[in-house]
Amino acid sequence: MKITAEVLRDLAKASNVSVHSNRELAGDVSAAAADDDAQREEKELDRLRRKPGLRPTPAEDLAQLTPWDVLHSFGRAVTLARRGAGRGLAEHWGCLKYNQALTGDSGSFMALSTEGKETADYYKALQSAELGTGFALALVTRLLSKRYPDRFVSIVPADTTLRAGWALTSRDSGPKTGYRYRPQFFAEVWRPGEPSRVFPIACKGNHSGLSASHTQLASASAHVEAVHIGAWDETPCLVFSTELPLDGPLTVHTLQAGGEGGWLDAPGRVLDHALEDENVYPGIQPPAQGEKHAEPEPGFHVSPALYGWFQHALARTAAAGATAFAGDARATAPYLTKRQGQRHFAGITHAATDSVQDARHRFFGTDFVGTDHVFRLNRKRVEAFSGVAKDLFRHLEEGRVEQYRREIYARRSSWQRNTWAPRWNGPVSIHPDGSVLAMRALRD
Repeated sequence: MKITAEVLRDLAKASNVSVHSNRELAGDVSAAAADDDAQREEKELDRLRRKPGLRPTPAEDLAQLTPWDVLHSFGRAVTLARRGAGRGLAEHWGCLKYNQALTGDSGSFMALSTEGKETADYYKALQSAELGTGFALALVTRLLSKRYPDRFVSIVPADTTLRAGWALTSRDSGPKTGYRYRPQFFAEVWRPGEPSRVFPIACKGNHSGLSASHTQLASASAHVEAVHIGAWDETPCLVFSTELPLDGPLTVHTLQAGGEGGWLDAPGRVLDHALEDENVYPGIQPPAQGEKHAEPEPGFHVSPALYGWFQHALARTAAAGATAFAGDARATAPYLTKRQGQRHFAGITHAATDSVQDARHRFFGTDFVGTDHVFRLNRKRVEAFSGVAKDLFRHLEEGRVEQYRREIYARRSSWQRNTWAPRWNGPVSIHPDGSVLAMRALRD
């Protein structure tokens, strides 16, 4: 068993991450999709509509990450996921439980540690799915930031965003979609005051090997195809499957689809204003075949009439994720609609299980406010802190989303990139949205 200090140091070590994306992978995924289609036809199941034209993703020079950055990416992404009655504790533990699952250094590729390999069988699927999400989102942020250097990349949970316009389940009011395929996240690439571009993201993970990743990417192609922004089949997207073998380095398999769509080109709405639930009729409208009107396909269609509303929904949902990560339910609730789960954050919970924005720390000259949790790591008490830069949080707390976005855009390249904070004495990860995740051992 490693001593706690060694675990903390390992979390801050950057490692190479193996990224696999080439024409052979695209061909293998296409073959896996054809096999699945044949099996579904044999079982008399509906044929899935998949994203056509998946091709390699140029991802070189992107893949050196620290385990702590991966866990930050995952933890930041699931703050609105309503993972348990413990709320803040449930969401934070989602990423903190993997603090000993990964290993590697600058001269090697990241892999599962001995601790990560010993996960019980019935937790392996959860482990691969959650770590797969962390790697995918860390990489897609880097990829799109490199592709669009003059824009900001925000990762927004798709279910929470879509729920503001569509009834996803029987519990939601409005016309039911009756379709379970949808992306897990949206990547919004934006600049203040200009149209933004949105990429549906589907990410999966497995412990089974390359053939399992082929199957997962084929399935992911159905998930991203469920959302069209603008014209039929013109929405760009990215799909990921992270392979976590018991022997050898982990590998992120990824493909992309191009297209001229995804742009939310509409008169800007005032993002400081509250978002209202819409009741958008489900279905994606294909183009007409000659004079024949085509029947809608299952899914979610952001038509030009919805561009301004959808951009508004993405910005408000991203703001809610930031305040929830800082542990402030009172600040989070106004950014969500009723159907998005506003009541979940507006309700009163027991102080022992709630996440409360009441902690303050300073990293590299910047003050952060947020929430903390104390737990045992290899018999030693440690403190984990998640928060947002104090000045940025005040904008969000007071409803100034426009100002918050202007400032994180202006500061997107100026954040400290050190992975270890000497005065804090522990690993630290600061993201361009102003969020921070840090951990340290407590003195006895």
